[in-house]
Amino acid sequence: MNLRPSISSDIPDLQAVLDETELFPSEMLPDMIGGFLSGKSDDLWITCEESGGVIGFCYVLPEQLTEGTWNMAAIAVSPKNQGQGAGRALVQEVEATLAKRGIRVLIVDTSGTDAFEQTRAFYRSNGYVEEARIRDFWADGDDKIVFWKSLTQAA
Repeated sequence: MNLRPSISSDIPDLQAVLDETELFPSEMLPDMIGGFLSGKSDDLWITCEESGGVIGFCYVLPEQLTEGTWNMAAIAVSPKNQGQGAGRALVQEVEATLAKRGIRVLIVDTSGTDAFEQTRAFYRSNGYVEEARIRDFWADGDDKIVFWKSLTQAA
């Protein structure tokens, strides 16, 4: 498994991962990653490769008006590669990179619905703690769950 900063030639493969996982519409990706690729943003995009092919990515960005708090805005692994450690490896790489930069806290938002129980279990298994719940955030009956992790204790 190879983890590295994303590059512009990854875009079609990252879009394929997005199409497979339906995390968000893949046509949004070029605009989202553009600032990182041009060096005009502090965002971080990490790509995961297996056997020479892109199988996943993680995207994190600084939280506005905070000191050393970042948000894991997206993480996706191709369904055929899920459950094999790629997601955990991506999280660990992002955490290590941010910790080296002196980032204190990493948060991640997800849904509180039953369909996202596996996602919430993934974050818990990676040391994230459920810090907040905002009722009916995404839609009626769909709470926003905020997970939190200290990167200074993990470093």
